[in-house]
Amino acid sequence: MTIERKQPRAKKCKVATCGATFIPARLGQSVCSPACAIIDAPRHQEKARKSLAQVERKEIKVRKEKLKSRADHLKDAEKAVRDYRRTYELSIGSGCISCGESQESILAAQGWKTGGAFDAGHFLGKGARPELRLEPTNIWLQCKSCNAGSSKFARKGETVSQGFRAGLIARIGLEAVEALEFDHEPRKHAVEELKAITAEYRAKTRELKRAAA
Repeated sequence: MTIERKQPRAKKCKVATCGATFIPARLGQSVCSPACAIIDAPRHQEKARKSLAQVERKEIKVRKEKLKSRADHLKDAEKAVRDYRRTYELSIGSGCISCGESQESILAAQGWKTGGAFDAGHFLGKGARPELRLEPTNIWLQCKSCNAGSSKFARKGETVSQGFRAGLIARIGLEAVEALEFDHEPRKHAVEELKAITAEYRAKTRELKRAAA
């Protein structure tokens, strides 16, 4: 039994100035003639250029990733955790942990600042307490001025750090704050662990942003 092959359907030439209909002689043929193929060639060249540029960007990204030191991966992980904590705190309406000002008043006074009016600040500084650098309960929403150490925005009669502690006690309780202060357990994350932390918190931040959209 012989199976008849279906004849290809007529197509319209892709060249806008032509528009003729033709029967394709080969799979994927999109123009009616060699003349139209010459006219259509730049479109394919542009696609090829963009595709090549995309491949090159990916290769550069892979090479950069391979060249990263442990310190670079630590910075990536810290940024991912801080971005998540800032996004989360903003999403639940928290104000500055140090001065107690609301998001609305902070935006009104500091919204003009580069990078926005809000930071994610460490309660116990990463210089003195590096073991808590990636600890989420050590990172809270601060206005730009408090995070920069300006006592002008601290709670009345307190330094920024004192205001931070008072605000934290109000949020999580004295016992939890003291547990954090007495936490000196070393945390020496391997590179793969840091990569995992970065990926985890970036995903959490994306999820928060999707939920808020």
